[in-house]
This record gives sequence, structure tokens and C-alpha cells, in this order.
Amino acid sequence: MPNQLGKRLTCEKCGTQVLCTKAGDGQVICCDGKPMAIMQPKALPSSD
Repeated sequence: MPNQLGKRLTCEKCGTQVLCTKAGDGQVICCDGKPMAIMQPKALPSSD
């Protein structure tokens, strides 16, 4: 899967986080040799 601009990636083993500043082909790999996972956005609090 190509890297997407603005996506945050995290390593499930050590917790390292990376922000993608340039889109392109390839994968970001950390200490365990597996591709880093895309972080899911946090839910914003509702404004009632």
C-alpha cells in the first residue's frame, strides 16, 4: 500500500509514531520488520 500524505503510522511493538510528509510507494517498517499500521483518528467530543 502506498504511503499517503498526512497519515500517522505507529509500530505495534515499540509504539513509535511517524507522520507521513511525502506520499509515495513503499512501506514504513520499524523494529519488528512488519509494516507500521495507520493510526485511526480520535473521536472529537460532542458539542451539545
